[in-house]
Amino acid sequence: MHSYTEDQIMAAESAISGLLAAFNIDEGDHTDNTPHRVAKAWADVLGGYTENPADHLATTFTAPQNPGLVVVRNIRMQSTCAHHLLPITGTATVAYRPRPGERVVGLSKINRLVDGYARRLQVQENITAQVVDAIADRLNPLWVACAITADYGCMTLRGVRDECSDTMTFNEWGVRDSADVDAFWAAHVGGGRRGYVTPRPARRHDRGRRAAGNRRDAPPTPIGRVL
Repeated sequence: MHSYTEDQIMAAESAISGLLAAFNIDEGDHTDNTPHRVAKAWADVLGGYTENPADHLATTFTAPQNPGLVVVRNIRMQSTCAHHLLPITGTATVAYRPRPGERVVGLSKINRLVDGYARRLQVQENITAQVVDAIADRLNPLWVACAITADYGCMTLRGVRDECSDTMTFNEWGVRDSADVDAFWAAHVGGGRRGYVTPRPARRHDRGRRAAGNRRDAPPTPIGRVL
């Protein structure tokens, strides 16, 4: 992993100064140092380009002969839309079933894997695919899956300005087992209980379901190791 050079930061500062000038923006002392601050901020936001996120999977440990299903949920994901340079914010769930007798990866490395791919200019479909491909390549599990549910600034801050919709993407690799799949979706659908995702206004049809008492009960406890 490396960081951006001072020359790169200075070039970004110049570009941001040009952006402010193009829109005739001058807020006095509030924007005097804005180009430098924004350049440093973008260096962090785009930090995923300075590393190979798959390298985080090199940290592994011994495991039981049959370690079962490993699920990491509520992974906070913050990325940037490649089309409009606006934020993508959501949560990811990653699951994999190690092969019997194989080592398992350090759990925080899965979070770092997602974060590394997210801190780039992205479309959501790429992130799920990249996470699955990295785990399949580096760990060779029996099965791996990744799902992300996220909100898009390019849909809420501009254009259609829809604050209610979100986007879910899913990718998997390997031989699926129905119990693992059920556990995965129970973890992902139920994964927002900690409040990481901002609640949305109830849609009219949602309110109707609640009034009728038809809202689905809480998902069953997933099978395997869920964090």
